[in-house]
Amino acid sequence: MIKHQLIWVIAIIAITVVLSLVILSPGAQHTDAHENKGSVLSNTQENQGPSAESNHDHKKPPSKDNSKVILESLALSEPSKGSKGGKLFSKNDFGVEVTIFEKGAPPQFRLYLYENDEQISPSLAKVNITLSRLGTPAQVFNFQPGKDYLFSDQIVEEPHSFDMVIEADFKGRSYRWAYSQIEARVKIPDEILKSIGIEIRKAGPAKIKPMLRLPGEIGFNEYNIVQVVPRAPGQVFAVNRQRGEHVRKGDVLAVIESPLLVDLRSQFLAAKKRLAFARITFEREKELWEERISAKQDYLAAQQALNDAEINKDLASAKLLALGIRPEKVTQGENLARYEIHAPVTGLITARTIATGQTVKEDSEIFVIADTSTVWAQIIVYEKDLDVLKIGEETLVKATAIDIKGKGSVTFITPLIGVATRTATARVELDNPEGRWLPGMFVTAELVRANVQVPVAVSADAIQTLGEWTVVFGRYDQYFEARPLKLGLSDGSMVEVITGLTAGEPYAAGNSFIIKSELGKSEASHEH
Repeated sequence: MIKHQLIWVIAIIAITVVLSLVILSPGAQHTDAHENKGSVLSNTQENQGPSAESNHDHKKPPSKDNSKVILESLALSEPSKGSKGGKLFSKNDFGVEVTIFEKGAPPQFRLYLYENDEQISPSLAKVNITLSRLGTPAQVFNFQPGKDYLFSDQIVEEPHSFDMVIEADFKGRSYRWAYSQIEARVKIPDEILKSIGIEIRKAGPAKIKPMLRLPGEIGFNEYNIVQVVPRAPGQVFAVNRQRGEHVRKGDVLAVIESPLLVDLRSQFLAAKKRLAFARITFEREKELWEERISAKQDYLAAQQALNDAEINKDLASAKLLALGIRPEKVTQGENLARYEIHAPVTGLITARTIATGQTVKEDSEIFVIADTSTVWAQIIVYEKDLDVLKIGEETLVKATAIDIKGKGSVTFITPLIGVATRTATARVELDNPEGRWLPGMFVTAELVRANVQVPVAVSADAIQTLGEWTVVFGRYDQYFEARPLKLGLSDGSMVEVITGLTAGEPYAAGNSFIIKSELGKSEASHEH
């Protein structure tokens, strides 16, 4: 019996020793610590879907190494989807839901606070967020309480690709979470860059000789527009030309029958006959006077009659010439009432207001002809560009729809700014001997400005479009990431960068479209 009890005691002691060793082993300690901290955030988080707060959910390629270090040091849990559609970070019955609000406004963080799964007042906790992006210093966001949320004091710049650390103080306790999301980023090792023709350059200062491009429209040279009037009242007998036809100087436009012309032509023919008779009389009287047959008084009277006849004929001729009728073509037997109206210039008929049988007055505008050997390019000049444009400056004008271009000089700039449009109009005169410039044609005027020194510029071939963004792809270690830009002056070779890239920052030039293509394949582009 004693022996049996001794065996049980030894067995209990052995079990106790084994359990102690298991509890005190390093592996067990590691397991407990890991369970207390929670799991490390995965780099392949599933897309949470659309949000009422315009929350950004992104498909993520592998994050960069320093992001892993941050996340592993915090060892925090994967966020869940919150009631506002954002990412909910929680611990010990306290939670912070992070959204990015951008409906009709620049992107801004909005945070919602929870205790025991119930939303609480935004003033009960103090929260800040630190964002770490590729190639830029960390950015700290502080928050102020709104109606039922906290809102950030800064804009969340695009792209929304960053490592995020959330720090909160609530009821005397401190909380910390980390999260990483990737957008518009692709990994291309250095050894592959040369093979695909991508060149790495650095943004920096540059001298830009910008080209000012302004819209406009071709119009008639108003100095070469002629209004045709009959000069004599009458009835339209025939109309030979129509609106839109090209005519040459001297072409017959219309024929008018005018009673006034009957009188004027008759007067001219009568004056012409009287002159002929007076000349014959004068020659006879001169001959008789020289032979001492007739008196000098008769000779002088014949000379006076000849002078009067010449004056009357000249007066009748002048009346006909005033109507555009050549007196030498007026002959006896023709229809003295008919009058041909000829084109005064070579050009385009832009208006016709007569018809056969119509009665017209001497000052009626019956045709308008525009000489198109020169035209005006009417250029729209924005208020901000008025200091650049000068009279006499040479300008290249290009048609927008077809391949026509020509050089001209600025001959006039309107002195007033349109109240509604806030623009002025500049006039550029263009030679048009072949008639290729057509009134109404839309054009672009290009003017070269003086060299401008800008602090940051990139190559024009580096510019790409990504959704609604104009971007270049910045180079960070082995990663390229889109950098949305606000651009300024350009000369076709270099483009000024106003915001989005700093001097010295590397970017992809050359075949940068390949990076855009790779982003499409990896589906790493911006999603809303």
